[in-house]
Amino acid sequence: MQPKNSRSGWIRRSSSTTSEAYRSPDASPADTRIFRCISLKFNVPPCYNRHTGMSTDAEQSKLTVDDLAARFRGDMIPLTNKFTYFTTLPIAEEDLRQYLNDPIAAISPAIVAAIPKVGVVLTPFLEKGNGKEGDQVVFERPPESRQLRCARRDLKDMTVLAFSVKDLEVADYHYQFYNAIAGLVADHWTTDMQERFYRTLREELSAEIHGEVDEKSWHLKQALVRRQTNVRKETKLFREYARSAFEDTLTLYLHGTCCDIDVETGPRQMPSRYLRRRLELFISLFPPPEGYAVLPEQLKSRG
Repeated sequence: MQPKNSRSGWIRRSSSTTSEAYRSPDASPADTRIFRCISLKFNVPPCYNRHTGMSTDAEQSKLTVDDLAARFRGDMIPLTNKFTYFTTLPIAEEDLRQYLNDPIAAISPAIVAAIPKVGVVLTPFLEKGNGKEGDQVVFERPPESRQLRCARRDLKDMTVLAFSVKDLEVADYHYQFYNAIAGLVADHWTTDMQERFYRTLREELSAEIHGEVDEKSWHLKQALVRRQTNVRKETKLFREYARSAFEDTLTLYLHGTCCDIDVETGPRQMPSRYLRRRLELFISLFPPPEGYAVLPEQLKSRG
């Protein structure tokens, strides 16, 4: 299996699923009921995996993520005690497993216990708000500069995570999903989690280890090294870098628990032995569910 390369020099992601998982004719009765409810309330016509025009009324209708989260929270379908879902487009039941059941089943019980209840919303596309209105669910692809892959809304008793899934490889959706979960964990990490990860980063910085897991944390690391003489000191800049590095590494860890991953060498990639140390730390903080593994020797030890 050849992993999908998202950017030269960064982590490559792969999965056994492809964009063929997005279909509509075999949508489950529950999803069809939900989609009809949306169509009635927001005057949005059915939009399957085909290129069809929308009516003028539909184009003028406004379906913001805030509206969706507030109006349809009661229609969320339970998946587990912590996760529910809602879909604005018909998806076959067997394919929903690839979007929901499979990635959720691979999440560490320690993470599930640490985060609030999560409502996952699957949408065709998400478009950035224009300032006056919030981010919107749209049924035609928006301009690239206005596209969003994920939008988050924190409600009183749950967090809603909306994802754009049409024309997106399921492997890439998994990455977006786990990145959103990593952000939730970073919002709720304990003092022990934080201190242990900070200690790991300080050891890397003291050893002048180059590179990072992904682009955002790499840029923040470069800014920290350039602008701060004592890079180990806990400043705002250090905390920003540490959080980004935590999210990027946890995203990789979760994706590795669920799917196959590979690391492509490049000028911005951190040395594999230091990446492995981070993964080993996360194995101790967030042990994989029974039957799952991140490192090859975990599979061998269970064989």
